[in-house]
Amino acid sequence: MTAGHPEGAPPGPAAPAAPASSAAPADGQDGPDAEAAGGLARLLVVGTGSVAAAHLPFWAGWLRGAHPHLATRFVLTRSAERFVTREALTAIGGAPVLRDRWPDEPQESAPHVDLAQWPQAVVVHPATFHCVARLALGLADTPVLLALQCTSAPVVIAPALPPGGAESPAYAEHLRRLAGRPGVTVVPPHPGRSTTSGRREAWAPAAFPEVVARAAREAARPRAAADGPRRPPAADGRPARGRQDRASATEEECT
Repeated sequence: MTAGHPEGAPPGPAAPAAPASSAAPADGQDGPDAEAAGGLARLLVVGTGSVAAAHLPFWAGWLRGAHPHLATRFVLTRSAERFVTREALTAIGGAPVLRDRWPDEPQESAPHVDLAQWPQAVVVHPATFHCVARLALGLADTPVLLALQCTSAPVVIAPALPPGGAESPAYAEHLRRLAGRPGVTVVPPHPGRSTTSGRREAWAPAAFPEVVARAAREAARPRAAADGPRRPPAADGRPARGRQDRASATEEECT
């Protein structure tokens, strides 16, 4: 989920006016002011390897001030850590910052399960061309990729693309795949300056507040399957309830 080189950097946007600061609730609790983010109480933010990731501490501070009762977790890919540090995000955002890598030591719980089940919405900002491709192709070889393929929470993606990226036939095909996937929304990028050429020929991610607001709206939508995990389809396309239930005794320990 990394990018080959720095991608389009957005001009530094001005932060909306933040309300008076107040203590945030314990991680995972629904605060009384959650309606400030459209009723959203738990948000997972994934940053990938675009130079636009350097702006994440700014937006982490904005989240903390504008939505003090919104419980937020951040995940950085390996390539994102070339542009932003976990220390900066933790200090400014006051929220946990995880690395998108499998733990070296045994853990009591699987990180991808927690990342899939905890949030009410997920924002991928910025999302590199490489990240968009991996999501569209259904790849799941890191904890956050596996979580995004399995979560029932809405996933809102804000691409950051190099010059020519938006016109790429491969990118168009990835967008087509993602458009057909329930619960996934792609917010189009806008023209930005290329850090390589200096020209406005790259594509910067949509403004972070816009993406968060879209995630809140998507989370508020009534879902067709209100409760329970999604079940794999049978050969005729119908949920394989009987087969799933019979298999549960042997698969209940799988993660």
